[in-house]
Amino acid sequence: MKRGARAAALTALERCEKSGAWSAAAMDAVIRQQELDARDAALASRLCLGVLQNDKYLDWYLDRHLSTKPEPLVRNILRLGAYQLIFLDKVPVHAAVSETVDLCRDFGRERAAGLVNAVLRRLAQEKDALPPIPGEGTAEYLSTRWSQALWLTKRLTEEQGYVSAEAFFRCSNEPAPLCIQVNRMRVSEDDYIRALERGSISFRRFPGLPGCLELEGGRVTELPGYEEGLFYVQDRAARCAVEAAGVRPGMRILDACAAPGGKSFAAWIAAGGECSLTSCDIHEKKLRLIREGAERLGIRGLETQAADARRFDQAWENTFDLVLADVPCSGLGVIRKHPEIRRKTEAELARLPEIQAEILENLSHYVKPGGVLLYSTCTVLQSENRDQIARFLRSHPGFRAEDYWIGDLCSAEGCYEFWPQQDGTDGFFAARLRRIEA
Repeated sequence: MKRGARAAALTALERCEKSGAWSAAAMDAVIRQQELDARDAALASRLCLGVLQNDKYLDWYLDRHLSTKPEPLVRNILRLGAYQLIFLDKVPVHAAVSETVDLCRDFGRERAAGLVNAVLRRLAQEKDALPPIPGEGTAEYLSTRWSQALWLTKRLTEEQGYVSAEAFFRCSNEPAPLCIQVNRMRVSEDDYIRALERGSISFRRFPGLPGCLELEGGRVTELPGYEEGLFYVQDRAARCAVEAAGVRPGMRILDACAAPGGKSFAAWIAAGGECSLTSCDIHEKKLRLIREGAERLGIRGLETQAADARRFDQAWENTFDLVLADVPCSGLGVIRKHPEIRRKTEAELARLPEIQAEILENLSHYVKPGGVLLYSTCTVLQSENRDQIARFLRSHPGFRAEDYWIGDLCSAEGCYEFWPQQDGTDGFFAARLRRIEA
């Protein structure tokens, strides 16, 4: 395996394209295999993420200098070079060009070296005065400028308006902050903050969300107290969803689509460890991750169970004070963390609303009279969010949407849509539904 930051980034990109691997996991695996130092690892990660976030944008400028369509590997080599020229001011032009050309030879594409050299040199000549992408104000422009699927830019432009859609796509290409939740059953927020300060780690607190901290970056396993279970990773929007559910000590709680376990952990901490908590997933492998996370955090009494949230279990009928339904979704709210999601086709996602409706219908039978069903997704599409809730309430008069407040955040008709450009969180949706029939 060829070594170095650029070779590592190319290797990870190829794994993403050929096997559908998550980019973060693929990049971490390559960094470990090549034993890159911190500097090369950071550059490799930046290059891999940058190409995935900007592939259409880079291709538009590259294609102006290409007369033929290059094979996928050479295309990725060109994208790596173009990304360095356009986005990385600290990389000298000669290094961006020559080291990218070397990738052709390192990866057995010697015959493409001349082409890559010529195209990148032409691009370097215009990098300080790039021609504008045509069509500004259209969904087609957004698709190219922010490297998003055309079907998605059309959908969000229709649903949210052009200005809001562009703000979302722009934010989706920016680095996501690292958000952690302090395990307040083991350490106070103030004591954990002192540990961060001793390590000169910058952070941000959020009034109304005790223990929720946003960091400027860093490797999770290297933060203070990781092995001791003093925190876990969870986006602020997901934490807010659990807060919206109104967890109290003594509750019987079902987390029906629990993996990787963040909402279960948040519910247990909110209840002060005094609750009955069942965490479910359809795959045993994912349940194992939940158990491992619970063990690290010192969570006792959490029960895991393999279960399909669409299949009725009579033993659970009218049983739970709170049912958390973080349903399978398109994941479009977390594009900035998982850029490969933007390559999903509309057809791939078409059945999701049907599956979500089936889950919502089934889980509604598990809620006690007076209990709460908390529906959430990490997407921004109306068909998976407000439309889903409206449809459910029309056919279930025994439930009503119930407003909630978290700090300054106030829901509307029991629903709140989180947007990265508005809230600084993942794109997320949470609805609180109260069962009112006896």
